[in-house]
Amino acid sequence: MSARDLPRFTDDTLFHRVARVLCEAHCLPRKELFEAWEVARRARRRFRGGRVVELACGHGLVAHLMLLLDDTSATAVAIDRRIPKSAALVAAVLTAEWPRLAGRVALVERTIDDVALDASDVVVSAHACGVLTDRVLDMAVGVSARVVVLPCCHTVSHSDAGGLEGWLDPALAIDVTRAAHLRARGYRVHTQRIPESITPKNRLLFGEPRA
Repeated sequence: MSARDLPRFTDDTLFHRVARVLCEAHCLPRKELFEAWEVARRARRRFRGGRVVELACGHGLVAHLMLLLDDTSATAVAIDRRIPKSAALVAAVLTAEWPRLAGRVALVERTIDDVALDASDVVVSAHACGVLTDRVLDMAVGVSARVVVLPCCHTVSHSDAGGLEGWLDPALAIDVTRAAHLRARGYRVHTQRIPESITPKNRLLFGEPRA
């Protein structure tokens, strides 16, 4: 995204304001903005409050958007094994526009296995590749935290398709099995799709502990 994209975002909505700020930063793919926005806004419609933990975060945009959309979350942490240098610029331009974000979003470069989660957290991951999505789900379930994932890069040889690949597309079989595993572990499950025009990997899975 660059200044050339500014004419696309002329409305006085939060999304268009965020987009204009990121256009000036000139470091974020437009697809990433749309994906992050769809995940964050749909997550916030269902899950309010709590520390936001974005795993396999990339630029950490979802974490920032989650705080903008719901100020009752005091903090967010965005974690990835390798955080792009431009993530600091994304954080800087968003904080300059919304000073209330200052000091509330931590960008942490480490493996997600080193993260300590809490039951009050909202765990979110957009396009954690392959079995990394399964790891995110397992970590959230391990502490009974709320979780939202947008899976991608499905690999039948490494993920559980539940024996359903004879009936279903293998990637869909994997995601259906993920939803079934959440239900079996005491979670309420909700499913949505973000627009396919944004990404073909558009199945959004929500899990919330019943108790």
